[in-house]
Amino acid sequence: MSWLMFTLRTSSSWPCNRLSSLSNLLLSPLSKNHTSKMSSDSHWLAPADRDQQVRDLRATGWVEVEDRDAIFKELHFKTFNQAFGFMSRVALQAEKMNHHPEWFNVYNKVQITLTTHDCGGLSKRDIKMAKFIDKIALSM
Repeated sequence: MSWLMFTLRTSSSWPCNRLSSLSNLLLSPLSKNHTSKMSSDSHWLAPADRDQQVRDLRATGWVEVEDRDAIFKELHFKTFNQAFGFMSRVALQAEKMNHHPEWFNVYNKVQITLTTHDCGGLSKRDIKMAKFIDKIALSM
């Protein structure tokens, strides 16, 4: 894989409008991409919604993380291969949602923490991801 390196020159040989155009050209695709993947799903849940959603998730083994606005679940599989297969399926969904879990794996155990860093706490995205995780875990 090759890497592209560049340096912006700020000397007087570059007119300001040229530098501005170059920075817009370089930054706009990144900004558009980041903005397009952001959605209303990254917003906090309304208190009533949150209580109901978290209550539903508690019934499937999720717990609220102490000292953080996050949820946590530990899953156990028969083998490392099953745990890894589960993580692979979740990773593909995480990429689609642009919402990546904090997780830890040792042999057949997977620990997952969900929170939305963009809003500093639980969001609709976390609920969607938790429900997806539960669905996949049941199918393994």
